[in-house]
Order: sequence, then C-alpha cells, then structure tokens
Amino acid sequence: MSLNFSTERKPLMSFSQAGLADIVLLLLIFFLLTSNFIPQFGIQVNLPRTQASTPTAAQYVSVSVTSDGTFYVEQRQVIGDALIPTIQNELDGRSALVLRADEDALVKHFAVVASAARALNLRLLMATDQSATNRQP
Repeated sequence: MSLNFSTERKPLMSFSQAGLADIVLLLLIFFLLTSNFIPQFGIQVNLPRTQASTPTAAQYVSVSVTSDGTFYVEQRQVIGDALIPTIQNELDGRSALVLRADEDALVKHFAVVASAARALNLRLLMATDQSATNRQP
C-alpha cells in the first residue's frame, strides 16, 4: 500500500461565492426597506388628508408651517415678518409656492403665507397626503 504524495494535481483556485451573494442580497433588502423611513422633508408636519394630491417638484418654493405656527422656507426657520423677503430671495425663476402646513396649524398661518404669495404674484399650492385617506383619525 503506497500513498501518493505527488504534486501533479493542482490546488483548488476557486471558491463558492454563494455566501457573498447572500450577504449582498440581505444588505440590499435592508437598505431598500429602511430608505422608506427617511422623511422627504426636514420639517415634520402632518399634512391634511385628501382624495387626490399632486406631486411637488423642485420648481416650487417650499414653505412649511408647523402646528405651533413656526414658518420654514426651504427648511430654514423664518420669522413671520421676514417671510416675504425670504421667499423673494429663494424664487430664482420659480413662479409657484407650495405650502406644507400641519393639519393642526391655524387658518391665520395659511392666510399669512397666502398674502405673501399674493404680494409676490406667486401661485399657491397646498401639499396634502393622499396615502393617509384610508387611515382613521
């Protein structure tokens, strides 16, 4: 009985990549699922519910109003008196303003933004949340 210790056989130069593919797939699923939880805007407001809504685009100046009456223009906090000059600085050729008001915000806050839009001859759009129509209050 003899043992064959010859070097005629070449060592195995490849390895299975199935484990690596599984890890990459799990990471992809993780990032796809967690990306849905990233808010689109830095200012958190509860938008009113409607049956239909239109998507907002980068061609609009974004004004947000929180439930406590704080104004934000393009995610920067603004005092009510400085609203018109701040919006005017952000226009850059845009002709419309999107109001993202919290559903608990007062009508007087909407009126302040509407009068600023009118003073600057801008079209005013109100952002709503269409996906929230099926939820119960």
